Amino acid sequence: MARGKGKIELKPAKQDLPSKVYPVCDRPFTWRKKWAKDWDQVRYCSEACKGAPKL
Repeated sequence: MARGKGKIELKPAKQDLPSKVYPVCDRPFTWRKKWAKDWDQVRYCSEACKGAPKL
C-alpha cells in the first residue's frame, strides 16, 4: 500500500544550476533557493563585499 500522492520531483544537479560572477569582487556564485525571487538583484557576496570600495 503506497502512501505518497504522485511522483517525487528531483532537484537539478548542482552543476546544472545557473551561476553568475559578483560584479564587485569578481567571485563566481551559483543560484540558491533563498535568492529565487531576487536572483537579478543579487550583487554582493557578503557585508564586507558590500562595503568595499569599487575599483
